[in-house]
Amino acid sequence: MTVEDTTRGCPVHFGGTDLVDPFLYADGDAHSIWRELREQDGLTWHQVDAERGFWSVVKFADTDFVMRTTELFTSERGTMLELLGMDDPAGGKQLVVTDPPRHTIMQARLKKALAVRAVDKQRDMVRELVLDLIAPLGDGGVFDFAQAMMTMPMAVTGRMIGLPEEDWPWLTKLTSACVAADDPEFQIADGKDATLAAAHRELFVYFQDLVSFRRDHLSDDLLSVLISTEFEGRHMSSSEIVANCYSLLLGANVTTPHAPNFVFAEFIESGVLEDWTRHPETGQTAVEEALRWSSPVNHMLRYATEDVVMRDTKIAAGDAVVVWLGSANRDEEQFPDADTFDIRRKPNKHLAFGIGPHYCVGHSVARMSIRILFEELLSRFHDFAPAGKPERITSNFVSGYKRVPITAAQR
Repeated sequence: MTVEDTTRGCPVHFGGTDLVDPFLYADGDAHSIWRELREQDGLTWHQVDAERGFWSVVKFADTDFVMRTTELFTSERGTMLELLGMDDPAGGKQLVVTDPPRHTIMQARLKKALAVRAVDKQRDMVRELVLDLIAPLGDGGVFDFAQAMMTMPMAVTGRMIGLPEEDWPWLTKLTSACVAADDPEFQIADGKDATLAAAHRELFVYFQDLVSFRRDHLSDDLLSVLISTEFEGRHMSSSEIVANCYSLLLGANVTTPHAPNFVFAEFIESGVLEDWTRHPETGQTAVEEALRWSSPVNHMLRYATEDVVMRDTKIAAGDAVVVWLGSANRDEEQFPDADTFDIRRKPNKHLAFGIGPHYCVGHSVARMSIRILFEELLSRFHDFAPAGKPERITSNFVSGYKRVPITAAQR
């Protein structure tokens, strides 16, 4: 239910569906709610409890404005609803929670190392990892596609950061717990808060030990890039390096698996895969459409640094603002026939990787990995079919699947 709040001049959400509820994204239909909000006003105050609330942004143009305008909407207090009402201790240290101009300086060498031309040199390595992951699909039995995809970004990013291969499964489990601590599959017996605390503690201790070792054993990997990066007349501190290793790993694990998971969970019987196979020239636009459709990062949190007027409504300095990327990427004003999955969609300026200064630094790696994955899948297998009911991840931050059982035949 929404009613008019005369003090704010904008609809306010009371009762009904709670957009913060992680189970909405596992068992519910957030897109129908976002569609209603886009039609009503596009800017809604969402009261979480007696102390906390946020402005809910669901339109593409507004989302674009909030994410680009870092001087009005800061990320330094935190970027996830999990931290609503408290300050992120990594603010100003970790790229994702640092604003320009400091963010720009911190990011420079990492951005260069992950540029398209540099990443292209990793193509053979990525293809080899992909072939290993999808090989069991040829055995004829049930293959959990989502579980395989969950391991893909860790394999790729782990190689690029320089993480020992024997640590990859454990690190995948920890990063999953960090973004989906409400999910029973990733939660430890003591509950959500204990899960988050344990996962964060183990990851940060792991990276601290690794940084200490790598300082004396520099290589050409991304961890060495961070260690040797200078800004503000100094090298990054150990805590800054650790925070950014954590961010890189989390970013890769959130974005890369879920675009292909959505395709196989929702379109395996629609003819999409057959069309894509017959027309491999659509590969690039098809991958972009998979990213738009899945919008793996569900939301981003910002705080207004001063009073701002949006849609004739005052957002006060200090107010929390949440942009829903999944909603922005289905905005009919930006994407004609937005609820149709179209592998030939062009233009397709989706926000799956964000926009502005915080545009995902690893987007080239993710795009290349997904493109190679589909090239190999569609050229080596056919007759894809569901082999059970797909299961969504329970999280308000990650939009994705954790189980997608399928079968296929080798060509």
